[in-house]
Amino acid sequence: MIQRYTREHIAKIWSAENKYKIWLDIEIYAAEAMEKYKIIPRGIATIIRKKAIINPKRIDEIEKKVKHDVIAFLSSITEKVGPKAKFLHQGMTSSDVLDTCFNIQLYQSGKIILEDLDELLKILKIKAIKYKKTVCVGRSHGIHAEPITFGLKLLTFYAEFKRNKKRMQQALNEISTCAISGAVGTFAHLNPGIEKHVAKRLKFKAEPISTQIIPRDRHAYYFSILGVIASSVERLATEIRHLQRTEVLEVEEFFSSGQKGSSAMPHKRNPVLSENITGLARLVRSYVTPALENVVLWHERDISHSSVERNIGPDATVTLDFILSRLTGIIKNLVVYPKNMQKNLDKFNGLIFSQNVLLQLTQKGMTREVAYKLVQKNAMKTWNLNENFFDNLNNDKQIKSKLSTEELKKLFNINSHLRYISTIYGRVFKANG
Repeated sequence: MIQRYTREHIAKIWSAENKYKIWLDIEIYAAEAMEKYKIIPRGIATIIRKKAIINPKRIDEIEKKVKHDVIAFLSSITEKVGPKAKFLHQGMTSSDVLDTCFNIQLYQSGKIILEDLDELLKILKIKAIKYKKTVCVGRSHGIHAEPITFGLKLLTFYAEFKRNKKRMQQALNEISTCAISGAVGTFAHLNPGIEKHVAKRLKFKAEPISTQIIPRDRHAYYFSILGVIASSVERLATEIRHLQRTEVLEVEEFFSSGQKGSSAMPHKRNPVLSENITGLARLVRSYVTPALENVVLWHERDISHSSVERNIGPDATVTLDFILSRLTGIIKNLVVYPKNMQKNLDKFNGLIFSQNVLLQLTQKGMTREVAYKLVQKNAMKTWNLNENFFDNLNNDKQIKSKLSTEELKKLFNINSHLRYISTIYGRVFKANG
C-alpha cells in the first residue's frame, strides 16, 4: 500500500491495531468455549477482556527476540493480564489465529468493495438512462460499425458490474470460514465445539476440514474475483480513453479550474484518471497468480503462502477500493459531447447503413454474394473518394433495378438501429434491478 492510492477507511482494516484486536477477539472467544468445556477455569475470558491491552510497539519489540508474531502477541498480553494469561491459546496453533484473522480482514475489505460497487452501479444507471437516446457510432476493431447510443454503452458496463457485485458476494461467502482445529487440523487438543463457538461469535462458518490451515483455494477464488473486477474497471477506463482522443472527443474527463495537463504544452487535457486506474488494475490482476500458487502447500501446512498474503491481502483490496472510487468519480463528472457523436456518426457519408441495404437486396431476390459485392463496391468508392454513399447506391443500375430511390431512402433511417433499445434496457433492469 502507498498513501497516494489508499483510502483511510480500508487501510485501517490492515493496520496492526485492527489485526491484533481480531487476534484478541479470537483468543477470547476460544477461551469462552474452553471454559464451557472445562478446559480452563471459568472467568478467564472476562479477565482477559478486562485487562488485556494491545500495544503494537511492544509486540514488535518482543517479536525481534522470539522471531514469532503470535508468541510475541501472547507474551505482550501476558505482561498486562498476569499469570492467568497462561490459559490462553490452549491446544491452539498459530494458524488458528492467523488464518481466521486473515479471512476476517478479507471479509471486512470485501464489504467496502461491495459498497464501492453499489456507488458505481448507482451512477452508471443514472447515466445510462440519461443518455439512452443519445446516438453515437458503434465500433468494432476500432472502426465505425453501426449506430448505437451512448446510454447503451454505459448499460453494458452496468450489467457487467452487477455481475461483479454478485461475484464479490460469492467471494465473501467463500472466505467466511474460521478454523480452530489445532496442529494438523485434528482437534487432538481441542473440542470441535470450540471452533463452532468461535465461528458463531464471528458470524462465520466453521471450516469443515482444515489441514492446520484454511484451504487456500478459498483465497484463490477471492483474489481471482478481485482480478475480474479490476479488468472490468480497466475496460470502462479504456473506453473513456479512446473516446477522449482528440480526433474522437465524444467524452472527456472533467478538467477542473486550475488543473494542468502538461508541464510542456499548456493546451493539453489528458485522461489521466482513466490512465491511472488502468495501471492500477494491472496490479490487482497481478496478485491473482500468487494467490493461485498459494493453493499448493507441503502436506498439512508450510508458510510459503504467508509472505505472499501479507502483501497481496492489503495491496489488492486497498487498490481495488481506490480504483472503484476513482472510476465512480470519473463517470459522475464525465463530460459528454452529443454533437461530436453526431459528427462522427456522419463522418463517412452514410456507410453505417450498408447492412440495411445488403439485407434489403436479398429480400428483393438477389443472392447474398451478389448483393454483398454490389454494396461493398459502392462502399469502397465512398471510402476512397469521400463521396456520398446514398448517391453512389442510387446511381448504381443493378441496385436501382431492385430498389427505388424512395425505398433506398427508408434504409438510411437511424431509427431502424434503435428500435429495440428499450427492449434491451428492460431486459437488463429486469434481470439486474
